[in-house]
Amino acid sequence: MRLDKFITSAGLLSRKEAGDAAKKGRITVNGVVVTNAACHIDEEQDNILLDGVPVLYRRFTYIMLNKPAGYVSATEAPGDVTVIQLLPPELQKIGLFPCGRLDKNTLGLMILTNNGPLAHRLLAPKTHCEKVYRFESRFPLSEKDCEILEQGVDLGDFVTAPCKITMESAQRGYIVLTEGKYHQIKRMLEAVHNKITYLERVSFADIVLDPALERGKWRYLTKEEQIKIEERK
Repeated sequence: MRLDKFITSAGLLSRKEAGDAAKKGRITVNGVVVTNAACHIDEEQDNILLDGVPVLYRRFTYIMLNKPAGYVSATEAPGDVTVIQLLPPELQKIGLFPCGRLDKNTLGLMILTNNGPLAHRLLAPKTHCEKVYRFESRFPLSEKDCEILEQGVDLGDFVTAPCKITMESAQRGYIVLTEGKYHQIKRMLEAVHNKITYLERVSFADIVLDPALERGKWRYLTKEEQIKIEERK
């Protein structure tokens, strides 16, 4: 792999910035200063330092993002701001995309990655990947309402798969889905003559939103979280 591509894939610098850093003697490979970032290195064996700090090899990048309202779950959206724009410039250049979507005003957990096959597998209907949402409704949800929603409701263009609802109060609770159609939870509540007033995803594929991660902020998945998501069948 080229050195500049390696530095970029680690989310540290753009290729141009990596080239400039090499010219200034800021990069070493196995203890030797390298001034040409176009040189090839062994990304798994060589020891690369940038400003004296080890650069860790990432074949794929996985990011946890706490999505705020008003951002579109896409890589590009003319006239709107996207979740990708919440990342620093160097990470916006490595091909990250949302693993699944949240509506523009839905909050909470998003996984961003550049691992296309994994994202496809997690989102495939046969995977039955669980997504947990915390919600609030305008009107109380009765026990009968919950039973109807849990069994699956006919929304006209499709019938929702069975889900699980746990209520904390008459108007607040959690819903667990294994699918994620457009405006699905909003439409499900409307089917029982109610309305969503707050919606936040708190878990996806057994990855739980970090309570320390403020709205609009991001972090890399931990090694344990990465293993959990990569090994999911």
